[in-house]
Amino acid sequence: MKEISNKVKEIASRLLSKGQVDVFLAWEKGNQDYLTRPLAARTAEEAERIVFDEYSIHNLSNYLLKFRDSQEKIGLVVKGCDSRGVIRLLEDNQFSRDRLYIVGVSCPGMKDPLKAIKRNSGLLQNIAEDDKADKCSNCAYPNPLIYDELLGSQQEPNMSGERQAKIQEIENMSPDDRYEFFRDTFESCIRCYACRQACVACNCRVCIFDEMRPQWVGRENNETDNLMYHLVRAYHMAGRCVECGECERVCPVDIPLMLINTKLAQDANEFFGPYQAGINFVEGAKPALSVYRLDDPDEGFM
Repeated sequence: MKEISNKVKEIASRLLSKGQVDVFLAWEKGNQDYLTRPLAARTAEEAERIVFDEYSIHNLSNYLLKFRDSQEKIGLVVKGCDSRGVIRLLEDNQFSRDRLYIVGVSCPGMKDPLKAIKRNSGLLQNIAEDDKADKCSNCAYPNPLIYDELLGSQQEPNMSGERQAKIQEIENMSPDDRYEFFRDTFESCIRCYACRQACVACNCRVCIFDEMRPQWVGRENNETDNLMYHLVRAYHMAGRCVECGECERVCPVDIPLMLINTKLAQDANEFFGPYQAGINFVEGAKPALSVYRLDDPDEGFM
C-alpha cells in the first residue's frame, strides 16, 4: 500500500498547491502501528503526513458533514463503501458534485484498529490476533463507484454469506422468539449514539433523539426506550443505508446493527427495486423511500 500512499500524497499536494481544493481528507499515522486516523490537510506540507494502509478504515464521507455549510472545495480519498457514502450525501443535497474532488482507491479489505486496541489493553481475554475488519467479509462493492481519479487494482467482492444466513435464521423464528432475540440484543445498548455519529446517512441537522421541545423519544436506558431508539433509527436507514458497517464496528457493546440494516436494504430492493443505496449517482435522484408517486402500491399501508 506504500505506492498508493505516495500517489495520494502526490495528488493531495498538487491539488492544494494549485488551489484546486481548500482541504484534502485522508488518513495519517498515530502513535501506534494500528492507529491510523483521519486527517484534514490544508497545505502541501500537511499532505506529506498522508498514509493509506491496512488500518485506513474510517469512512471519510462522514467527515464531509463538518464542511457542508462552508463553500470550501474538498478533496478526499474513498474506498468502495466510502464512495457510496459520498453518493448518499449528494442525493441528500448535502453537497454539490462540483465541490468535491474524489480520489478512489480499490480496497483489498481493511483491519480494525478497535480489535488491536482491545487486544493491547490487557483488559480483555481471547482477542484474536487477526485484526481483519468483520465488515469487510460482507463487502459487495470494494471498488469506488464515484471518483475523479482511481488508484489500485480492481478487487473482487467478498461476501461470506454469514450475515445473510443469520438474517434467515432470525426470520425463521416465531414472532415471540424474534421479539425476545431483539429485546435481549438491545438490552446491552448504553445509548452512547456512536452508531449515529459514525453513520453518513444520519445527516439530519437536528436529530429526533436530541430534540427536547417536544421530546419525541425517551432517553432512559431501559427496554422500551432502547427498542424505540433502534426501531426509529432503523426505519430512518431503510433505503438509505450504504452498508459501510461503521455503526456496528464502533458499537462498544457489539450490537449486530447490520443485521437490521441489511434486512431493510433487502426489503427496499424487493418492494421498490431493483435498488441499492449509493450505487449510482444521478443528478436529482432520491432514495427509494424519499420518492412518492401516485401509482405507488399502498397494500399493507391501509
